[in-house]
Amino acid sequence: ALWPVAAMEVHTSKEVNAVNGTNLRLKCTFSSSSPISQHLSVTWNFQPEDLGSHELVLYYLQEPYNLPTGRFKERVTWDGNIERNDVSIMIWNLQPTDNGTFTCQVKNPPDADGVIGEVRLRVVQKVHFSEIHFLAVAIGSACALMIIMVTVVIICRHHRKKAQEKRIEVTGTEL
Repeated sequence: ALWPVAAMEVHTSKEVNAVNGTNLRLKCTFSSSSPISQHLSVTWNFQPEDLGSHELVLYYLQEPYNLPTGRFKERVTWDGNIERNDVSIMIWNLQPTDNGTFTCQVKNPPDADGVIGEVRLRVVQKVHFSEIHFLAVAIGSACALMIIMVTVVIICRHHRKKAQEKRIEVTGTEL
């Protein structure tokens, strides 16, 4: 027996945090069992946190179509590259009202069914301590520790050399 396999796979981050007023690239990539066709379409939707109705954010069919109205009017641009299986978008000037779930749906006939990518966006007032900050602190601490260790070794060698010179001087005086 053959297991059913989704012909279209869509990949996104599960959750993204971004700072209010900044710009954000929502990345979405796909893989298809069929060659990319002229009829490939991409639909980006948004559902606010209050579970209000879904809103169309951007539609792509041979070229991106921006919306003439809505909360994302003139704030969302296409940032994908179909040849590289990238259907990402850019959101400009993030606002707290942008908190919610974005969905990325790709159809490449005959591959039309598959998982829809979902990204939960949280717009925050300031950046929280993240893994990148932790990594920067760890690397900085390691560098500082290495500098301290090298300095201690140099000082110890200098003192040993001085002590050895003093012994040689005392031995020479005794002779």
